[in-house]
Amino acid sequence: MTSTARLAAGVCLLGGLVACTGPATRPATKPTATAHAPRSPSPQARPLSDALVHRRLVLGYSVDHRPITAIERGDPDSPRRVLVVGCIHGNEPAGIAIARALATTAVPPEVDLWVVPDLNPDGLAERTRVNAHGVDLNRNFPYRWTPIGVPGSSHYAGPRPLSEPESRSLATLLQSMRPTLGIWYHQALGVVDISQGPPTLERRYGSSTGLPLRSLTDYPGSAIGFEDHLFGPTAFVIELLPGTLTHGQVHRHALTVLAIAERS
Repeated sequence: MTSTARLAAGVCLLGGLVACTGPATRPATKPTATAHAPRSPSPQARPLSDALVHRRLVLGYSVDHRPITAIERGDPDSPRRVLVVGCIHGNEPAGIAIARALATTAVPPEVDLWVVPDLNPDGLAERTRVNAHGVDLNRNFPYRWTPIGVPGSSHYAGPRPLSEPESRSLATLLQSMRPTLGIWYHQALGVVDISQGPPTLERRYGSSTGLPLRSLTDYPGSAIGFEDHLFGPTAFVIELLPGTLTHGQVHRHALTVLAIAERS
């Protein structure tokens, strides 16, 4: 079963939380690529039988009813299923530019790429860490969840695991697509977190982007803790530097993601 079919099945089970804004089935013929291929990694010729997808889906809606979207690109039959989340804390938005670049840059052969530019659109609109309920989404996932903070504090974990529509939308996607690699962007420590993900890919990301390696605390209820609990050491955090990335930095990070995606 393709990742697209798995996602559709998950949606049916959960009452149709996902609305597709693109074609729900693979195209009969391979679409013509419009993006220029990156210099590295160099895409090889794809088999003619490999139908590609480029579609946008609405995974769900935020507390204030802003859409949470995902873009699927590449080969939906590939065993290399890569998830990139550009923003989970609304005051840490630099990764959104990388996610948007990945939505238009040529995907290497045999990679099924899923990009969620912004998991916390309400927090982004207000430039706050938390969502519109005042919940830190990165403490709201089920694995090792525990009550943290109180309403009004910046690390409030919410009243229960997956209490928030944003975290529920992402949990549904995770369990449907079953990623073999997950990259989650934060700010502003300027490091690659090597606490629990795939060590070889973490080191490669650091060497390609110039970010040092550092082991960070995995807090209860974190998104990568949940993903790694479900699928093994697949997910890790990139803590970007403060401020807005330059065009060159965005390009470098996007190419790094695609390079390690081929090895996931």
